[in-house]
Amino acid sequence: MNAIELEVFRHLFASIAEEMGVVLMRSSFSPNIKERRDFSCALFDADGEMVAQAAHIPVHLGSTPMSVDAAREAVPMSDGDHVVLNDPYAGGTHLPDITFVSPLCDDEGQVLFYVANRAHHADVGGGTPGSLGLSKSVDDEGIRIEPTLWSDELEERIASASRTPEERRGDLKAQVAANRRGIARLAEELDRRGEKLLEAARSLQDHSQRFMAATLDEMADGSWEFEDILEGDGFGSGQISIRAEVTIDGDRATVDFSKSADEVVGPFNVPRAVTLSATLYVFRCLASADLPTNGGYMRCIDVITRSGSVVDARYPAPVALGNVETSQRITDVVLGALAKALPHRIPAASAGTMNNLAIGGGDTRRKGQPFAYYETIAGGSGAGPDYHGASAVHTHMTNTLNTPVEALEHAYPLRIERYALRRKSGGAGTYRGGDGVIRTYRFLAPATVTLMTERRIRGPYGLAGGEDGKAGEDRLTRADGEIVELGSREVIDVEIDDRLVVETPGGGGFGIKKSDEGRPG
Repeated sequence: MNAIELEVFRHLFASIAEEMGVVLMRSSFSPNIKERRDFSCALFDADGEMVAQAAHIPVHLGSTPMSVDAAREAVPMSDGDHVVLNDPYAGGTHLPDITFVSPLCDDEGQVLFYVANRAHHADVGGGTPGSLGLSKSVDDEGIRIEPTLWSDELEERIASASRTPEERRGDLKAQVAANRRGIARLAEELDRRGEKLLEAARSLQDHSQRFMAATLDEMADGSWEFEDILEGDGFGSGQISIRAEVTIDGDRATVDFSKSADEVVGPFNVPRAVTLSATLYVFRCLASADLPTNGGYMRCIDVITRSGSVVDARYPAPVALGNVETSQRITDVVLGALAKALPHRIPAASAGTMNNLAIGGGDTRRKGQPFAYYETIAGGSGAGPDYHGASAVHTHMTNTLNTPVEALEHAYPLRIERYALRRKSGGAGTYRGGDGVIRTYRFLAPATVTLMTERRIRGPYGLAGGEDGKAGEDRLTRADGEIVELGSREVIDVEIDDRLVVETPGGGGFGIKKSDEGRPG
């Protein structure tokens, strides 16, 4: 297959995945999916290897294929079936991320393709609204679904486990609709192109493998280590070490996390799927935009983990916050190691946290109707060898948007009183890190607030003499004026007219500071 044909099919497959995403976004109920677009859609071949992924959530990149494998192994599928799962120990990430896998079969029932989508649900049960609280077991974090055929009964199980059942039903039906659209579009192309479509999928995967192999082969051979920490598990663990050794050997890369800390009591562990996903994301960033994102390039990268460690947790270790926070630190560590190999290509650390905020209670404007809201909040990106970091952006393992103030205030008993850049929070240097944001919430009804963050003790690292970004800060001002300084892991009850202020980290600076001239923003 020639280069022009490869490009045509690359865009064709990607457009089908993007179309699935449009269906999911427009038909969903929750602002988390509809506005923040916290979902991913992808296509897979009959062996479960990714053919294309829409430009959605990086943390889903390497983990969704493991969910497809789990679904294929557990449930024989035929046309019209959908397999549902969120089990972190079956290729999932954390329980709010629910995955649907659906097959496209030929007339003899042989699977030709699979389509899959994964969406973050605002609440799937557990001890706190938003299902992201401080837990000691995955079974305390909400409903856990091993690969199971979709049915009305399963829909009811999931809805009943949630504090917001109608919203769950709507979002689940949107996921079904997205997969149906993907199957229909693939079927149309099969009717039009026949075996050429199957050949194109294989050719694109092989092309990506060759592309990544050439990218790695251009790097000097060697091994480099880097270590960074998480700021505790919420149960007195102390700092948690994440350590990686990156080895380049010709056209292959090996990333070894064996020296990372053991599993912890709190929910900052990750299943291997998340570690794999974060690592693959970093190597995808090394290649040019011309690299098709599929399973082919993943063949060039070996990831070694130690079962029972914080980066390869075993059931029933809690994982709710690992997907959103530990994944960011894994990214920072792999980038930090590569910065030693490629000092003129790798940027300083970005915010390094998703700044997770979940709020739930009864909406006094709507007769006490239960609500559950979740969002991640932007920070600053790290500066690079010849550019300033961007301000107020979601970085690395999250690719979501902010929730528009109008949508948030319409849907929930909240008021956003301030939303602004956190000036001078980016690290200084020849090139400055991007600034974080300040977001102030006033509560219009009593609620339970879960705030789970990182980079509150030490800011994101700078490189080549650049300064670290400024660490984040959070505080609660009670209605009576009392100010409560908050830590990085908080579950708190709030009352009407209490205000929460979240100040997110800036990115690290790059290069020795010369002056403040040219600072972005």
